[in-house]
Amino acid sequence: MQRLTLWPHRSLPRKGFVWFIGTTAGLLLLPILAVLGTHVMWGILPFMLIVIGGVWIAIQQTYRTGQTREELLLDRDRLQVRRSDPGRPVREWQTNSYWVRASIRTGPVEDYLTLTDGQREIELGAFLTPEERRALREELTRAIGRARS
Repeated sequence: MQRLTLWPHRSLPRKGFVWFIGTTAGLLLLPILAVLGTHVMWGILPFMLIVIGGVWIAIQQTYRTGQTREELLLDRDRLQVRRSDPGRPVREWQTNSYWVRASIRTGPVEDYLTLTDGQREIELGAFLTPEERRALREELTRAIGRARS
């Protein structure tokens, strides 16, 4: 049995997130220092907090979407694909591995990677780069060929 797990890459680790938020807050405090002790400070401060909060929420959302997983299990008799997204039920597709074909075509993303058994078609690796999808197609084609023999 062959197993392949796909997940999106996140270039900012949690420790880097702490540094980024700290640096952003520090840089946004510089204009506050110029108006410290005046009424203007109270006009600028809420907007600074909104900016930091917005950046915080946006980066947390990318971490949340980074929890997406696609797992392929391939053996001589079957191919099973399980996709888990945060906050959604696990989706599963299973078919006879003999009939499966991996293909690249034009679609909603560049080099749209799909698996089909002739009856149903599923998307695979939408979060990957076009180069990664092309390499994955080649790897899957070889793996399916090995499973058949």
